[in-house]
Amino acid sequence: MLFLNGTIAEESWFDDDVTPALFREELNAGTGNITVWINSPGGDCVAAAQIYNMLMDYKGDVTVKIDGIAASAASVIAMAGTKVLVSPVSMMMIHNPATIAFGDTAEMQKAINMLAEVKESIMNAYEIKTGMSRTKISHLMDAETWMDAHKAVELGFADDILQRQDAAEDLEVPDVSMLYSRAAVTNSLMDKIAARCHIKAPESSSGATETEQVTDNGRSCDEIRERLNFIKRFI
Repeated sequence: MLFLNGTIAEESWFDDDVTPALFREELNAGTGNITVWINSPGGDCVAAAQIYNMLMDYKGDVTVKIDGIAASAASVIAMAGTKVLVSPVSMMMIHNPATIAFGDTAEMQKAINMLAEVKESIMNAYEIKTGMSRTKISHLMDAETWMDAHKAVELGFADDILQRQDAAEDLEVPDVSMLYSRAAVTNSLMDKIAARCHIKAPESSSGATETEQVTDNGRSCDEIRERLNFIKRFI
């Protein structure tokens, strides 16, 4: 039994990170079928890819059990399980890879191209496990999608939900499972703010409606709405 708890990194700076070297040492310490418990917010995608490959290449069966969270890079590792089980109170999150870049426009473009290729490699793991189309997987990653246990099973990211040994064999599945999209919530919030900023144009003395809608601070509602739409593109 192995425990993957904490941030995934190439090197451990504070002795609380999961590194490929440490994981390999524990993985090769025994033989036979193994169980990997995961509770990790993610971390370095290259380090996660190494651990994913170790588990995919392992000779025995690999049962992955998510007892807390398998987010970001940790969700990629979870896809290597022969069987993936999730706790009823656990969460899984997938999103686009991110990096920090410095330099001119050429360097920025290199970073963009690199992230696009990293995303493609991550989608390979999700596609193999779920059988979902790459287009749908890409949309889920774009939206930074959070899944509860039932939604993870429904979408194919997990095979079943962990139960007590003495529990009934058939677990009742709720009518509604939970999937949270950060992008959808942000867009909804921005739309509501924009709607609240709308002020009905007063009528002029001639009865015509004035086109300029001005708020108390002197800015028109059209200007505020345009600014909100601009902000939405960068959130």
